[in-house]
Amino acid sequence: MNWTCKTFNELSSTELYQILRARSAVFVVEQSCVRLDIDGKDERAVHLFAHEDGPMPIAAYARLSIGEDDEPEVWVDRLFTNAQRRGDGTAETLLEHVQHEVARRWPEHRVRLSAPTFLKAFYEQFRFKKIDGPYLDHGIPHIGMSWRAPVNVEVAVPTRAGRVLRRAPSSMGML
Repeated sequence: MNWTCKTFNELSSTELYQILRARSAVFVVEQSCVRLDIDGKDERAVHLFAHEDGPMPIAAYARLSIGEDDEPEVWVDRLFTNAQRRGDGTAETLLEHVQHEVARRWPEHRVRLSAPTFLKAFYEQFRFKKIDGPYLDHGIPHIGMSWRAPVNVEVAVPTRAGRVLRRAPSSMGML
């Protein structure tokens, strides 16, 4: 599995197609969320993904984008692992890559995400804390969670470091 992080303009047409196909498979087909996934935010975002050989080559994905406020927050959304990768540690590796990339690009920024309530403990192991909710997002209970990126981090490839929350793979898609 190869991890890549690219801006929208750096993505090849094949990579973009594979990402959008994988997001549709998880969020539209598996979760039955009827929504416009191509929401106009991809062009301003950084796309972090794991690629591997196979019929569904995007194994894991997260979209990172920064707001335009005076004190902008980094938003992490569209997080998922494909169905074949759930429960094997790929989700944990994805979060480590997310934190590494955010700390490298946007040190000291607050990072926000909207997490399904059943994944609260998963995100807490990565120092995310609940800041609001619960609320419904496409019929699924969610909570807002936040983490502040450190400054002066050593820029190295993340390793799992033994942090694996023992849990059953989600039947809801995502992680």
